[in-house]
Amino acid sequence: MHPNFKLISHLLCPYVQRVVIVLQEKHLPYERIDIDLANKPDWFLKVSALGKTPVLLVGQQPIFESAVICEYLDETTPQPLHPLDPLIRAQHRAWIEFASSTLNAIGAMYSANNDQTFGAACDNLRTKFIQLEAELSRTAADGPYFSGASFCMVDAAFAPVFRYFDVFDTIEAIDVLSNAPKVRAWRAALQQRPSVQKAAHADYQRLLREFLIRRKTELSRRLMLDA
Repeated sequence: MHPNFKLISHLLCPYVQRVVIVLQEKHLPYERIDIDLANKPDWFLKVSALGKTPVLLVGQQPIFESAVICEYLDETTPQPLHPLDPLIRAQHRAWIEFASSTLNAIGAMYSANNDQTFGAACDNLRTKFIQLEAELSRTAADGPYFSGASFCMVDAAFAPVFRYFDVFDTIEAIDVLSNAPKVRAWRAALQQRPSVQKAAHADYQRLLREFLIRRKTELSRRLMLDA
């Protein structure tokens, strides 16, 4: 019997979504506690050494960092989302790190303060998705997910990446997936996955758009023009 799980989260955190997806895929009961990272409660700082979400409370014991949480859940429950072969498992973990790097690139794009840095950030994202396209040509030949027919931990890592594009797609100038048809198909398959659909707040797209506009960056300007 697993201890009770409490997931401390923030509504817009993509790393929280990773953990929720794994919890949903594993059919594990949990309580989700959303906090305001701009006004962190004292009790949160006692369980999160980095002061970030997500944190999983396993009974009274905290685990922080999404990758670590997901690994723990996978190792302690049946039907692992990681492959059994050690080499393939290591490769999958490497692509999970690539997903984190892609989230960082998205952050650089929505933080860009002028057209030049915005364009450079979009080019960087475009390059990442072309790299991902090449890897999907190797791994996803027999199914809609990263490793083919079976949903895996890499899928859980990339689903929150693609969710940003629900907002970005409304801006004509952001076209970083046009040369990556396999990535686009993968994104569409993940959008249909119940665990992915349940990972974000029902009003996530509006909340994300408002967050991006408040930043007063080049992307904010483009979003307001699009409104």
